[in-house]
Amino acid sequence: MNTAIRIPSQEEAALAKLCSQELAGVLATNGDEQRFSFTDDSGNTHDIKLPKSALNLFVEVLTQLGEGNIVQITPIHAELTTQQAADMLNMSRPTLIKLLDDGAIPFNRKGNRRKVAYVDVMKYKETLLNKRLASLEELSALDQENDMGY
Repeated sequence: MNTAIRIPSQEEAALAKLCSQELAGVLATNGDEQRFSFTDDSGNTHDIKLPKSALNLFVEVLTQLGEGNIVQITPIHAELTTQQAADMLNMSRPTLIKLLDDGAIPFNRKGNRRKVAYVDVMKYKETLLNKRLASLEELSALDQENDMGY
């Protein structure tokens, strides 16, 4: 199995977009699970039942691929390297290290390496987003007070 990360081709993106739309339509009309039939290389048909939660994730993956994005799935209990965490937060590794050293994000050590829990990175990311939204609301209120027309 080739695990190299690559951007989907235009054909793959178009097919993924079409599939995400079709699958989303199926999910909207059915209950908590859905049955699917798949045909393997030998021509044998396999019927499987998938939970709606898995199908929702699949729709999101297909949607992202349909937009030409690379998709990577990370288990919620995963431990990330500092570089992976920095990439998720769209910041440099030295900036992340400073946040770790300042106690903004919890981490643990494995030997001489720092490891960061995925859930802690996502909590910090949500906190950042909330702070940015609060700042935007303050700026908007100031604009209104000063009759700046925004």
